[in-house]
Parts: sequence; C-alpha cells; structure tokens
Amino acid sequence: MINTYNESSLHRTIKAFYASLYEGAVEVKKDGHIFDVFAGDNHVIEIQNLNLSKLTPKISDILSKGYKVTLVHTIPAERFIENYNEEGDLLSRKKSPKKQCIYDLFRELTGIYPLLLNENFELHVLDISMTETRLKKDELVQSQNNRRRFKKDYVKSNKKLNEIIKTRTFKSKEDYTNLIPEVLKPSFCAKDLRLFLEKDKLTKGNADKNAHLLIWVLSRMELIEFTETKNRSRYFRVK
Repeated sequence: MINTYNESSLHRTIKAFYASLYEGAVEVKKDGHIFDVFAGDNHVIEIQNLNLSKLTPKISDILSKGYKVTLVHTIPAERFIENYNEEGDLLSRKKSPKKQCIYDLFRELTGIYPLLLNENFELHVLDISMTETRLKKDELVQSQNNRRRFKKDYVKSNKKLNEIIKTRTFKSKEDYTNLIPEVLKPSFCAKDLRLFLEKDKLTKGNADKNAHLLIWVLSRMELIEFTETKNRSRYFRVK
C-alpha cells in the first residue's frame, strides 16, 4: 500500500467503508495523485478528518480534469479517551466532555469554500463516535507534531471509529443555507445566530465563533447578502 504510514485506524476504516459502499479501489495512483478511493466513472473519494483546506489544490486539479469528487469529513459528536502504558495495558477509559456539532464544520470550510458548489463536487459530513488512544509517559513530553504549547504526560497514538451516527450530504445551495435556523429568517445577524446556538447544549460550544464563521463562509459563497447595519450589527438574508 502507498501513502498509509501515518494513517489512523479511523481514516483506514472510513476509507474501507467507502470503498465497499461504492465498489471502489483504495490508494489508486492516477493523473499525478494518489486517491483514497477510486470508484470508477472518474469518481474520486477523499477522506479528510482535519484541515480540509490542505486538499484544496488537489481537489481543484482533479475537478479541472473532469473527475467527480466526494470529500468525506468527520465530526466527533462523541469521543472516548483510552490511556495505555508502554506495555500496552489499558489504564483507563473515559468519555470526553469535548464534542463537536455540525456548525463546527464552518471552521474547516474557510479554505475550501470556492469548490463547494462545483457541479462535480459533494461533501459528506459524518457525525461519529470515536475513541482516541493515548500512550502515558513518565515525564512531560511534546506531541509528535511539535504543536503543543505546554508539554503533557501522554502522546496520542491512534483514533478509532466506534460508530457512524449520522451522514449529511452537502451539494446544493440549500444544503448549506438550511443550517440557518428558520426562526431567524428572513433577516439575521451574528448575535442572533449565537443566541440561538447557545440555547442547545449540542451547539452552544463555540457558538460565537461558529456564528461568525457561518456568516463569513456563506457570504463568500454568495449564498447570503448584507442588508443593513442596525444597532451596530450587520444583518444578512439568504439570497
């Protein structure tokens, strides 16, 4: 196999699932790229759990060559943490309070939004239950990618899929604008959206940031437009 050395179990499992679903082959090298899944009829399936913008150049290129592209992205709606020692013994397992919702998606779309409405592109967003495994250390250490601001007593060793809870497909304009709550239409501002998201425990995390990111992305996709400034807030409506 090519290009699989740093893959998590999560990535491999979803790749195998989509290969089976579309009767495709995995890790196919074609037209200067390695595709996660190639399903025939020039249908490419790419799985990316973080940093969707990294795939923008690749997807732009293969769309220009006439391929149909399905991009698969996961949102951890439920997360478990397992800690292991150096001998591989399970030390503890707990459910993490950290979870994400569909509105966290817009943080990932800021670098790839110009491609989202291409007629040959669709985005699959999977709400998943996952397990993150960690290797406990006797001392504080840096992460493997050297991104930690403060050292910790563990390193992340793997991510595993427990269950696909829900699948959402984004292809049309309405698929994106339907995430604007009906009660806020026809005219809304970021504060309105934030207050709405804060009412639900599933969406209240990062409510302020997600409200602004949703407006930022949909504005640049030209799906919403500015209407007026009122009480120092900018108001928008769906075009």
